[in-house]
Amino acid sequence: MSDRRAARRAEQLREEINGHDYRYYVLDEPAVPDAEYDRLMKELREIESAHPELVTADSPTQRVSGVASPGFAEVRHVIPMLSLNNGFTEEDLADFDRKVRERLESEGPIDYSATPKLDGLAISVLFRDGVYTRAATRGDGVTGEDVTANVATIRSVPRKLRGRPPAVLEVRGEVFLPYAGFEKMNRDAVARGDKQYVNPRNAASGSLRQLDPKITAQRPLDLNFYELGVVEGGAVPERHSELAGWLNSLGLRTGNENRRVRGVEGCLEYYRDIGARRLKLPFQIDGVVYKVDRRADQEKLGFVSRAPRWALAHKYPADEEMTLLEGVVFNVGRTGALTPAAKLKPVFVGGVTVSNATLHNMDEVARKGFRIGDTVVVRRAGDVIPEVVRYLPEKRPEDSREILMPANCPVCGSPVTRLEDQAVYKCTGGVLKCRAQRAEWIMHFAGRRALDIEGLGEKLIEQLVADETVTSPADLFDIDAKSLAERERMGEKSAQNVVDAITKSKKTTLPRLLYALGIPQVGESTAMALAQQFGTVEKLGVASPALIEETPDVGPIVARSVYEFFQSDLAQSVVARLKASGVTYEPISTEGRESLPLAGLAFVITGTLAGIQREPAEDALRELGAKVSGSVSKKTSYLVVGADAGSKRAKAQQLGVPILDEAALEMILKTKRPPPPA
Repeated sequence: MSDRRAARRAEQLREEINGHDYRYYVLDEPAVPDAEYDRLMKELREIESAHPELVTADSPTQRVSGVASPGFAEVRHVIPMLSLNNGFTEEDLADFDRKVRERLESEGPIDYSATPKLDGLAISVLFRDGVYTRAATRGDGVTGEDVTANVATIRSVPRKLRGRPPAVLEVRGEVFLPYAGFEKMNRDAVARGDKQYVNPRNAASGSLRQLDPKITAQRPLDLNFYELGVVEGGAVPERHSELAGWLNSLGLRTGNENRRVRGVEGCLEYYRDIGARRLKLPFQIDGVVYKVDRRADQEKLGFVSRAPRWALAHKYPADEEMTLLEGVVFNVGRTGALTPAAKLKPVFVGGVTVSNATLHNMDEVARKGFRIGDTVVVRRAGDVIPEVVRYLPEKRPEDSREILMPANCPVCGSPVTRLEDQAVYKCTGGVLKCRAQRAEWIMHFAGRRALDIEGLGEKLIEQLVADETVTSPADLFDIDAKSLAERERMGEKSAQNVVDAITKSKKTTLPRLLYALGIPQVGESTAMALAQQFGTVEKLGVASPALIEETPDVGPIVARSVYEFFQSDLAQSVVARLKASGVTYEPISTEGRESLPLAGLAFVITGTLAGIQREPAEDALRELGAKVSGSVSKKTSYLVVGADAGSKRAKAQQLGVPILDEAALEMILKTKRPPPPA
């Protein structure tokens, strides 16, 4: 075949195959049998193989053209990918609709666009001049992971849009695994002797985040688009309910259950209809989504800090099943607290097989009256830890047994004591004696929100603690790759990766380090407050309880806990060894802050702000020297209230804390001065 004929035929084949993809994935009207489709694809591959110069980036043969990546690059979303507020009852829906009508000053019912809420992985896909350019996960809403090569393998994502798309078009949707694909993956896994996948959502997430796109290409993923991000150089539909048809015309797949509904009654009718057909749908959903239909109204309603005011996810009730409570085990946490957990006869609920569930604490066990041998109802909603909800009295056997807290720790044998006025029982062995507490301490230290040591997972930590290679977080920095590689399921490369991650974690921040130390009563926000108050570990370590209590949001109990932690020989040894191992952070300057305009003032922000998001407002206050906390106390200087402020306003009034509105906050940030005295 001549070069000219090959080029012409390749172009014809690409156009024909793309047309078949559109009919199959978007219109759901396949025009040819699979065998004919495969023949066309085979012919195109042969031509491109013989004439490599004819290969184009948008050719259907190039869906799997990427190579394995060592990791995913970060992508910052120009328009944040926000979460949706959740509703669980008809009252939640009515409240959402009331607020929408009030803000729009509408006396009549509102039109909403309703669609099933797919249980998958949110994704953003960017097209420039109609050509597939980039794909990114939602991540934390502001920054996601670049998964361009992986999403390109999904057959329902076109490499080139149809018609006349905008010059820049960012579309957002959900990557999911249809039930049929999920079942096939599990059949194939069984045939290979591999572990089966837990549920479609986890399988989809794991498939998309494969470092090698060739592996992703083997997974039957799908993608439905439902929202827009950045759009430049083109008009978009004025109603959200018209978006699906417009996206379809561009070759983008959307769900076929989208519907325009009117008012609360229309929403509820849709919710009940989808709920009745939920188990017959070809994909997993966990609710439905309502969006105010008119885009002009959406813009007028705006956003709260992490969610749009014009949308609501109406969740279906948690999945529940009956099973037997066969026994109870007591897990020992980082602080020594013993938590009862139910050992259940395995039952499939909420998309997974459940054999363990939380019982919360012994007071809850007594209140609900559970006994070993009971037939119980287990609930699981989404990724929430399964819980035992109630037992069925009529099914209780005569030989049922009372659930009793052990007198001694099941791990180290130390006496168990109950804290006064609390529902907590604790092992008295401490981290030096109790292996379980020690392992939890190390896992906390290495956690993502602490020193973020990638690859140092629970199983490896349990091994290191069991043979006393690691007795405190400081021991982690003495681990070498050679000895680590000799452990079970640890090769040289994996061992080196862990050691490299440990080395990387040496450079951290003071708030992360304070949180990582596992000081009792100190969470992330308290660690941040202590870091800003003292600036270094050394200054905090020698501070008196009274001085620590001067920190915003720190009361006498927390102050005493911090003081006692740093007075202990163990803490002093760990801090000294961490410093000797090269763990460093940038000290936070506390000098000169007293000269800043808001120095000495403590602010709390509550409710919904219309003109500024809460986090930027809090950052701006801190830059002016103020302390910002999450709860109102006698140390609070001002409470800033937005719309829908709740109990914090009442507490501020009770304590006599001055209350400011959003206009007053904006004036403070603009003038860089505290408000005038009332």
